[in-house]
Order: sequence, then C-alpha cells, then structure tokens
Amino acid sequence: MASKHQTLEQLIVPTVEALGFVVWGIEFFSQGKHSKLQVFIDSPEGINLDDCEKVSRQVSSILDVEDPISGEYTLEVSSPGMDRPLFTLAHYEAFKGHQVQLKLRSPYEGRRKFKGVITGVENDEVVVQVDDHEYLFAIDLIEKANIIPQF
Repeated sequence: MASKHQTLEQLIVPTVEALGFVVWGIEFFSQGKHSKLQVFIDSPEGINLDDCEKVSRQVSSILDVEDPISGEYTLEVSSPGMDRPLFTLAHYEAFKGHQVQLKLRSPYEGRRKFKGVITGVENDEVVVQVDDHEYLFAIDLIEKANIIPQF
C-alpha cells in the first residue's frame, strides 16, 4: 500500500506538470484541524503569485475529488524561495558548494542540527562540511534541510 506522501505525489505531480511547472517538493504536516499540505513549485522562468493561484486551484480540485487526506487541512502552494528546502539527492547535488542547515530525524554524535557546506553526494548519502569535519548523512535520516541564502 502506498504511503500518504506517495499518494499525494501521484495526484499532484502530473497536475502541476500539465500546467507547465515542476514540483520541487511536497510536505504534509498532520496536526488535527490545523493540518497543512505544502506544495513547492518551480520553473526556469521563476514563479509568481498567478502561478501559485493557478496550481492551487487545480490541485485543490483534484484533492477534493480523490480525497486522499481525511479531515480538514490547509493547502499552500509557493515557490521554494531563497531558503529552499531540499528533498532529493539531485537537489543536494545541484546545490553543491552552498551552505545548508539541516535537522536529522535522530541525534548523531549527540546532536540533530547541523550547519555547513554541501560538498557532494555519495550513493544515498549527503556530504556536508561542518567547520573542519566532513559528515556523511543518509538521505533517509535527514528530516529537514534548507539552503542558507547568501547575500
């Protein structure tokens, strides 16, 4: 049986792609009446408010028909932004050399939060340079990761 995330991807990705955009990532936070579904979209030309509205209407219609989420939830469609979240190994590879802030699902060496520079990807692991130490984190162990914008 498919997980909720897989089911949402199967419904959302083709809908977004049909509108000419790419799904950067999907996050679902189940919190009773305050549950939230976030869909991050991207395109080579960038994303504007009209794009988000168009995608939101289409995705909302599909979700209303298919009803993969029980109960109430809020749908948010946005661009990944400058502090874009990273979801896949390809995202980490594309942002090699950038600073990242990440949080692990469970502690490693007594801590869950790390801030450093992405130096590469090896198999299913992300390589992050933190100060003078290099860490390899399995993609499955990373709960959340965001690029730190450089100004």
